[in-house]
Amino acid sequence: MPSAIGASVAPDTQKRVPDSRREILDAAAKLFLEKGYGDTSLRELAARVGMKAGSLYYHFTSKEQLAIEVLRIGVDTVAQTVRARIEEAGPVTTPAERVSIAIHAHLEALLLKSEYTSAHIRCFPYTPLAVQEELRAVRRAYEDIWARLIDDLLGPDRVEAEARYLRLAVLGALNWSLEWFDPKRDDAGDYAKALEQVILRA
Repeated sequence: MPSAIGASVAPDTQKRVPDSRREILDAAAKLFLEKGYGDTSLRELAARVGMKAGSLYYHFTSKEQLAIEVLRIGVDTVAQTVRARIEEAGPVTTPAERVSIAIHAHLEALLLKSEYTSAHIRCFPYTPLAVQEELRAVRRAYEDIWARLIDDLLGPDRVEAEARYLRLAVLGALNWSLEWFDPKRDDAGDYAKALEQVILRA
């Protein structure tokens, strides 16, 4: 994915490229979250970061490539958060405790930490098929984390269909919170505990 201006650009401009790129990505994540993929235009994005629309093409050749990077960061962020929290808890945790940790970590990334993750959940179904194909591997890798967590929770006698349905139900409940969660009214920790009571039958 193109990320920098060519070698003919003055050195001081080259130094600004990484910061400009991140600024564009941050602004795009906010716009995708606020307006959705279809209603976000590169012209509006350029105005938000204070550059000409054509200048965006120094960093991204198309809206689709921009979306791929923003949404990929979103998945990477939630995956890294979940992995980190589980690793911090150590190897002596039970399967139920690891699922609980993952629930809290997913909500942390989605609702409190990353507009990239929120933008991914809101926009992915409405992006072009080519964008979805580019993101399929990274999405599958995150789903595999949850597949292992659910398999461990249900144990060796698990039924594959049951494990799949439970995984989809958990991720669906977590991601749907983006549509109704209001930080002035709701608490992510309280919602995580409520989900635990249902999922873990605590």
